[in-house]
Amino acid sequence: MKTIKLTKMQGCGNDFVIIDYAEYEKTGLKMDELAKKVCDRNFGVGADGMIIPDTTVKDTDIGWYFYNSDGSTAQMCGNGMRCFAKYAYDNKLVNKKAFSVQTLAGVIKPELLDNGLIKVNMGKPILEDKKIPFYGERKITALDKEFDIFPVSMGNPHCVIITADDPMELAVKYGPCIEKHEYFPEKTNTEFVKVKSKMEIDMRVYERGCGITLACGTGACASVVACVLNNLTEQKVKVNLLGGPVFVEWQGSKEDKEKDIFLIGSANYSFIADYIL
Repeated sequence: MKTIKLTKMQGCGNDFVIIDYAEYEKTGLKMDELAKKVCDRNFGVGADGMIIPDTTVKDTDIGWYFYNSDGSTAQMCGNGMRCFAKYAYDNKLVNKKAFSVQTLAGVIKPELLDNGLIKVNMGKPILEDKKIPFYGERKITALDKEFDIFPVSMGNPHCVIITADDPMELAVKYGPCIEKHEYFPEKTNTEFVKVKSKMEIDMRVYERGCGITLACGTGACASVVACVLNNLTEQKVKVNLLGGPVFVEWQGSKEDKEKDIFLIGSANYSFIADYIL
């Protein structure tokens, strides 16, 4: 029997287990095995993902290992990054409120704001890819329905669907099928978006490797990019997620897509505990 210390955090209900590398080494497990074990909501702690800080990186202030609840890796996670940023600063893994993090999606730059929120520079949305042409209207069929889709990558793949229907009902019914659709060779996160006004949208998400989650930061960013490029919203948008709102800012346009996108939202501790393997 082994015991490790871990921290549970959440951003808009998107929850994560954070484990220091030294604690991880005690387990004797591979990271993907540990992720599946601790993220299991019946036999483990329960979480959408597991994060392990990497303090050995040289070109950035810190790095991370990020795993989905099914043990797969993810290139980026906006809500996870906010939680990670707060954890890293509070635990003195970094000594400044604005710093750089190495991820599989490249260098991401979070900043802890004076109002308690965390602002993350998520980098530039990727609208073209060698495997598939990302941005641009496409049509796919899932089960009994044809969808107009707007693929946008935030370092990880997203399929944005703008709808007048109930986005939650669509996510539950069609999300699993779209996640594994042949159009997306590495599977995809799928966002169902209902535009409420030029400044506000509702979004529900079926996340790759997780299923329905309460929030998805990269998905919120991808959704705003799709809305802006289709002239549906302004460039600063409140995104209502199942677990609460986040704010997304993108100064891009059809004429100038090479702009960084920013995600602003909360990050909170749930508990810190000893976990028995």
